[in-house]
Amino acid sequence: MTLPLLAWPRATAMRPPIDNIPAPPFPKGVPWVNVASLRMDKQRERPVLIEFWDFCRPSSLRTLPYARAWHERYAGDGLRVVTVHSPGFPPGEDEDAVRAAVERLAIEHPVCIDLEFELWRAYENEGWPARYLWNPDGNLAEFHYGEGGYLETELAIQELLDVEREPLAPIHPEDDPDARIVVPTPDQPGAYSGPYAAGEVWAVLGGTGELQVNGERVAVDWPGARRIVAHPAHSEGVLDLRAGDGVTCYATCFTPGLAPPEA
Repeated sequence: MTLPLLAWPRATAMRPPIDNIPAPPFPKGVPWVNVASLRMDKQRERPVLIEFWDFCRPSSLRTLPYARAWHERYAGDGLRVVTVHSPGFPPGEDEDAVRAAVERLAIEHPVCIDLEFELWRAYENEGWPARYLWNPDGNLAEFHYGEGGYLETELAIQELLDVEREPLAPIHPEDDPDARIVVPTPDQPGAYSGPYAAGEVWAVLGGTGELQVNGERVAVDWPGARRIVAHPAHSEGVLDLRAGDGVTCYATCFTPGLAPPEA
C-alpha cells in the first residue's frame, strides 16, 4: 500500500504583505484569567503573541506547549503571550469550564475568554489554532494558521526582542520540519466506531462518567479534548468508542503520525 506523505509542518509562519496592519483592541468587558484585564494599546514597546485556541480541540492542545514555553523563555525579555479562548464545541462555552481548563493545563500567561467571538471577528480569524505576532509598534509582524511553523515564530520573537538563543527542540516528533507524516483519517462527528489510520485518536467530551475505548473503561471527569489512543507512528486500526451515561462525545479526531520506516 502506498501511503500519502506530507512534510510536517505543512505550512510555515508567514510575514504579512505590508508592515502597517494594526492590532485590533481587546473587547471591553470580556473575562480574563491570570490577569485583571489587558488593553492592546497599553502593550506598545513590547512584542505581543496572540493565539486563538480552544481546549476542546486537539490541535490547540498540541500547540499549547509552545505558547507556554515561549512565555517562560521570553516574558523576562518583554514578550507578552496571550491565549484567546474562542469555543468551537458546547463545553467551551462555559466560562467556569474555561477557567478550570486553564488551571488543569498549567497555563500561567494571560487568557482572554472570547465566548462571543468578538475578538475573533475583529481579527477575521479563520480557525483554531491561529497565532499573530505583533511588533512593539503594534503592527503585524507574522501570522500562522494551524499547527507547525514553530521555529519561524520563535526566530521572529527573538528578532523583535533582539535576543539570540537556541530555539526549542520539536515537542512532538511530527513537529520536526524534516519529519514525514501520513495523512490521517478525517475527523468524525460524535462517538465514532470503525476503521481509522492515524498517529493518535482524540475524543471531544462533555459531562462526566465513563467511555469505553476498545473494550477498556476510561473515566471522564472533565470536559474537553482527550487523547484516547496513541501510536508511535501512523497506524491502521479499528476503533470501538462508546460513551456511557452522563458523557457526550461531540467529535472523534485523528492526528497525523510519523510515516512508518517501511512506507
